[in-house]
Amino acid sequence: MIIAIDGPAGCGKSTLAKDLAERLGIIYIDTGATYRAAAFAVLRHGLDDSRPEEVAGLVENSLIELIGKPGDQRVFLDGQDVSGEIRTPEVSDMASRISALTPVRRSLVELQRKIAEGNDVVLEGRDTGSVVFPNADLKIYLDASVEERAKRRAGDWDIDTDLKEIESEIALRDERDRTRSDSPLTVADDAVIIDSTNLTIVEVLELVIAEMHVQGLQETP
Repeated sequence: MIIAIDGPAGCGKSTLAKDLAERLGIIYIDTGATYRAAAFAVLRHGLDDSRPEEVAGLVENSLIELIGKPGDQRVFLDGQDVSGEIRTPEVSDMASRISALTPVRRSLVELQRKIAEGNDVVLEGRDTGSVVFPNADLKIYLDASVEERAKRRAGDWDIDTDLKEIESEIALRDERDRTRSDSPLTVADDAVIIDSTNLTIVEVLELVIAEMHVQGLQETP
């Protein structure tokens, strides 16, 4: 069983995917974390998206691993735990930039498919239902207003930043993700759209479970 959850930055898809995977007792794949780990490698080596060939080569030769259970998954880059280092505004911005590079996307999509191979998984990102697993058993597109997403992102980063500034950064990332030529953020034709602006994570989770039942998917014991 493959459940793909897509959506823009700050909509709550990571929390939803983790909670859903934990409830179902299956593997959780944070595709965004693979891009963040790659972005961290790029920043650490002093590169940027203006040098695409060097970036692609670095990412292809980097070992990125997702280790642990849904509620406590750690991200490793070349054997080093970088789970904390990749959750910064700088890494987030670079992840968005390098994700537009086709060789980088091909390398990381291959990694994501390899992790999922032969397993029941919940994965989340921006193209998991449209590109990574177009034949997923259930596709969810999670959304929320820019204002609400800015509040959530401010809480995630735990930094003293003006909300309007975060809103502008999110809107810029939305535009970049939706207009990139390779695998843009989009709503798959068969995706179920959920607006989480005024919903708690528990309410969103129950909506997804209900949709699973509608589509004949059973909860894992």
